Amino acid sequence: MAVGNKQQNPSFVLKAVKEVVFEDRPKPQLRDQNDVIVHVAQTGICGSDVHYWQRGRIGSYVLTGPMVLGHESSGVIAEVGSEVKHLKPGDRVAMEPGVPCRRCDYCRGGSYHLCGDIIFAATPPWDGTLAKYYVNAADFCYKIPDHMNLEEGAMVEPVSVAVAIAKTADLRAHQKVVVLGCGPIGILCQAVAKAAGAAKVIGIDVVQSRLDIANSYGVDGTYMPQRAEPGADAMEHAERTANDIKEKMGLGEGADVVLECSGAEACIQMGIYVARRGGTFVQAGMGKEVVNFPITAVCTQGLVIKGSIRYLTGCYPAAIDLISSGKIDVKKLITNRFKFEQAEEAFELVRQGRQDVFKVMIEGVQA
Repeated sequence: MAVGNKQQNPSFVLKAVKEVVFEDRPKPQLRDQNDVIVHVAQTGICGSDVHYWQRGRIGSYVLTGPMVLGHESSGVIAEVGSEVKHLKPGDRVAMEPGVPCRRCDYCRGGSYHLCGDIIFAATPPWDGTLAKYYVNAADFCYKIPDHMNLEEGAMVEPVSVAVAIAKTADLRAHQKVVVLGCGPIGILCQAVAKAAGAAKVIGIDVVQSRLDIANSYGVDGTYMPQRAEPGADAMEHAERTANDIKEKMGLGEGADVVLECSGAEACIQMGIYVARRGGTFVQAGMGKEVVNFPITAVCTQGLVIKGSIRYLTGCYPAAIDLISSGKIDVKKLITNRFKFEQAEEAFELVRQGRQDVFKVMIEGVQA
């Protein structure tokens, strides 16, 4: 489908596993007087988008029908509901893509990211943001400063994820932090930790080009672990590697905070052993659904184990501040840019997992 100005709402749709198409859908209407319609400007590709495309499910979220992909987006307000006071047409915004019910015990208790009725873009059955227009709740759209461009606006989403991971860890100044995985979220977690005043931030990955990016963000050290020999005991290898990290990186008895952003089983195991006694381990990366986990070490070391998902209250404003103030430069993470009409090509590039591809951005349908 050629994308042209006469179409109402060109959309990039996942029809079934490994089957994507362009469709022209009706232009969305305001569902509520507190909603806004956003003309989407830029969308970053997230691993979850690719996962749905290739496998059709993430945990209990299963593709059951056609779904528009995309959720890391910025745009320009096209229309506002009558009750919207803080936004007007023409305002440039970053969109938080998960709108909770606001009424359940989780929402009322301040944990809206755990709401069971959250409407989250590109999570079955809800459509995502890779369309010309998208309707969002006005209070989940955040104005970005004039000196921020719309690519940076789209990058607010992954920075917000990193801020949420750091908040989940209760990360504080002067702590020693180890981040496992130097993909986009891992790199941004390292940057958030530095901005929070961490005494030492160490990035771990098995790909040198990703360690190079980590170094460009000012981490205090990087480490490439050796893969276990065939037939070696996984836990012995993890503990031995963790001890080597502690020694070579000057971590003493271990890290105060470990942020696991790879989802790799070997990294999860290593992360438990690299933490100091009483330390905090946050699992953010998602790989295999079931892994071999050193639970006894968790007990004997008295670790605090937490899971992190999406964003917490205040993460989007914090992320905008980190980007707009220059504390985190997200522009250098963007390695590839595509037009909307090239969306499938962009997804294919991400799927290939090339070492020279970091963050891929898709430009929205032009007015």
